[in-house]
Amino acid sequence: MIQDVRTAEKERTAMALAKLKDLYVEELKDLYSAENQLMEALPKMSAAAHSKELKSCFDEHLKQTEGHIERLKQIFEGLGEKPTGKTCKAMKGLVAEGSEMIAEDAAPAVKDAGLISSAQRVEHYEMAGYGSVHTYAEELGETEASKLLQQTLKEEKATDKLLSTVAVNVINIKAKQ
Repeated sequence: MIQDVRTAEKERTAMALAKLKDLYVEELKDLYSAENQLMEALPKMSAAAHSKELKSCFDEHLKQTEGHIERLKQIFEGLGEKPTGKTCKAMKGLVAEGSEMIAEDAAPAVKDAGLISSAQRVEHYEMAGYGSVHTYAEELGETEASKLLQQTLKEEKATDKLLSTVAVNVINIKAKQ
């Protein structure tokens, strides 16, 4: 009986993701969930940051994240799909790790260094996700979606680079002292 249920679940999953477009939509839903989770986490990270440069990074990325969500909604509208119905478990874990860093009893610059590390994990996850769906959009001939996804990917990469710059030029120097 249990084996029959497992087999039926596998068949449903296999049928649900029968084509690249199915995977594309599922991955977009995952990113939509991830971005919404990040919308809740970024203000907390900004509040926990001590460096004005780092606070500025988090605040700017919050504004960008709002735009990322709007772009995803636009893509879903074009596909005739709803963006909801999936929870990004990876982002849930990354946000939890960020929350642990926020709660750490650490020197201000050391905490900021840890917050940057947490934020860059998020950025790298997002870059991987957006890179994949951008490729899928191109393969599927979703030209407008491809452009929107490329724009978001570019912003995610820029945020990662900015976090690295702040870490190397400001935070890590202070954290060594």
